[in-house]
Amino acid sequence: MADPSVAGQERPLRRLTLWLALGALALLVLPALALMVVVPLDVRHQLVFSAVVFGAALLLRNREGRLVPLVLMGLSLLVSTRYMWWRLTETVGLGSVVDITLGLGLVSAEIYAFVVLVLGYFQVSRPLNRRPVPLPEDQTQWPVVDVYIPTYNEPLSVVRTTVLAATVMDWPKDKLNIWLLDDGRRDEFRQFCEQAGVGYLARSDNKGAKAGNINAALRQTGGEYVAIFDCDHMPTRSFLQMSMGWFLHDEKLAVVQTPHYFFSPDPFERNLGTFGTVPNEGELFYGLLQDGNDQWDATFFCGSCAVIKRAPLEEVGGVATETVTEDAHTALRLHRAGYTSAYIPIPQAAGLATESMSAHVGQRIRWARGMAQILRVDNPMLGKGLKLAQRLCYTNAMLHFFYGLPRIIFLTAPLAFLFFGAHVIHASALMIAAYALPHLAHALLTNQRIQGRHRHLLWNEVYETALAWYILRPTTMAVLNPKLGKFNVTAKGGLVPRSYFDAHIALPYLVLLLLNLIGMAVGIGRLVTADSAGVVQTVWLNIGWTVYNMIILGAVIATCNEQRQVRKSHRVPLDVRATLHLPDGQALGCRTVNFSQGGIAVKLDEPHSLSEGLEVEVELTHRRRSGRLPAVLRHDRGEQVLGIEFSDLDLEQERWLVASTFARADMWVSIWGRHGDEGFFGSLASVLKASGRGFGRLGRWMTGGERRAAARDARGESG
Repeated sequence: MADPSVAGQERPLRRLTLWLALGALALLVLPALALMVVVPLDVRHQLVFSAVVFGAALLLRNREGRLVPLVLMGLSLLVSTRYMWWRLTETVGLGSVVDITLGLGLVSAEIYAFVVLVLGYFQVSRPLNRRPVPLPEDQTQWPVVDVYIPTYNEPLSVVRTTVLAATVMDWPKDKLNIWLLDDGRRDEFRQFCEQAGVGYLARSDNKGAKAGNINAALRQTGGEYVAIFDCDHMPTRSFLQMSMGWFLHDEKLAVVQTPHYFFSPDPFERNLGTFGTVPNEGELFYGLLQDGNDQWDATFFCGSCAVIKRAPLEEVGGVATETVTEDAHTALRLHRAGYTSAYIPIPQAAGLATESMSAHVGQRIRWARGMAQILRVDNPMLGKGLKLAQRLCYTNAMLHFFYGLPRIIFLTAPLAFLFFGAHVIHASALMIAAYALPHLAHALLTNQRIQGRHRHLLWNEVYETALAWYILRPTTMAVLNPKLGKFNVTAKGGLVPRSYFDAHIALPYLVLLLLNLIGMAVGIGRLVTADSAGVVQTVWLNIGWTVYNMIILGAVIATCNEQRQVRKSHRVPLDVRATLHLPDGQALGCRTVNFSQGGIAVKLDEPHSLSEGLEVEVELTHRRRSGRLPAVLRHDRGEQVLGIEFSDLDLEQERWLVASTFARADMWVSIWGRHGDEGFFGSLASVLKASGRGFGRLGRWMTGGERRAAARDARGESG
């Protein structure tokens, strides 16, 4: 491994070299590119131009090399910039009031999407892919670390596993202080901390919410570094050894962030049945965007699974309390103060995803409101202390959460013509297709290459559409009055006792779906009465757009059909050797299949007849140590697979269970980011399947089928 101190010195040089090379290239090619953007072409020549450029992109897309994504981005930006130039100079009409109003609304949404596209390409143009660096062999040189686990209203069953995982981290015990920060001020939590051998801190009020809780702890503790975990995020044993090395090689480093991995399905994954097959909403951020930010020294603190150096944090006044996204705001202040950050793209902790779509929406509303607040009160494009690249990365992160209105505009834009005959784009259907389709196709092709396994095509449309209506108001209000809104805690560890259709969450999208259905019917009627080929082409263009919108809305509606979730603890796949000890002294060799806080599934090496209810012991071995856990055989799943439920474990047995499962150093690395790349047609097929499921569930709900099924669930009957 290269000397990190040398790597740190070479990093600015590499950046300077990159900027010089880009500058020289720009001087050579910008005039030619500008000409290619602004030259007007008729339909035939525009199609030829688009075909040539797209053909070049197709030839390049599967080639290896770091230059290939950059070239694809350049071709995409060329075509998209040409499209935007054409839109702004040739298609914005000044006809009727309806044309002007709706047309300006659509072009504004397109400008927003174009800006986000450009900033997004810049952000991920050269992901750093930082690797950990080793700590000194002499552990006396390792610093003292305080581990903070903030909690407010979460149940102890969720919090205790995180606390126990923190206690088995590989760090000198005299240099590791673990603190549970209980803003709920609960006696059972205090008693548990005493039993587990960790510190307990509570304060008399909840001022500043999570940020205030952490700031209060800073005043009562003294570690040189602070590791912060949400109370459902269990660190692995190797977390500190993986994340602390860079601090000892860069005195200006203030934050090291690692990914947030969730071992339970989020509402999208559970309700759509895509857990483990389609990358979830957050995987793009932690799999690619933060890695891209790291190249530009713009990685920001995400509230958990991170280490912060105390001195810089105290220098900027502690964790920011002015906004409800205290984490990103704190990182922005640290960067303004001249400190650096780092991102290590190796999951070293795992937690629980939100349990329901309504909870998920509430969480994203807070994120959106907070980012809008930061944009309003501490705009990264203004003020001192940031490099241009940092300003652009932060701005892109904040602008992302303003997609609510543009999404809704795109979902309703074709209705302007179908309902009112309004020409929101003053051009023929063929001309629109000749300019718009290459713009969209290049963006899809390029994103498929650079995002790969972190985000499958078209799913971004589903994720953002599902949240668009709900983030529109908080982002708008936060810009107008950033003091509005308060921090809300995301519920974790809850159950969904029965399947049901959440009509309240789905309502905005049911309305949009109805409007699109009516628009399609009106469009079909217009085809019958159309008096020219141009009108027919325009109608077909808008009907096609409407059908696409309905497909996305169908998938969104499917996410609102909450699936029953009655497991108190989620099962996690794990394949390691184990031993099953029987009451008569026999020891049966086996391998684990999966585990949870409450039980484990094992596959016997050899067939053996065992009765349900048999009391056994499961021996787990990890790092040349082993421990036995009392359990009861609950059921035989066939093929020598047994389901086993742990008996009442004492605290040390529970700690061993955590150490040999959740806290394994390799636990989450072997699972995270293992999705294969999926092409456009594969993604389209999966979104169509989800959409079909949404329409099916909507039909059942409208005809009473969902309500009858809920009644059966309530009575405990089968379907």
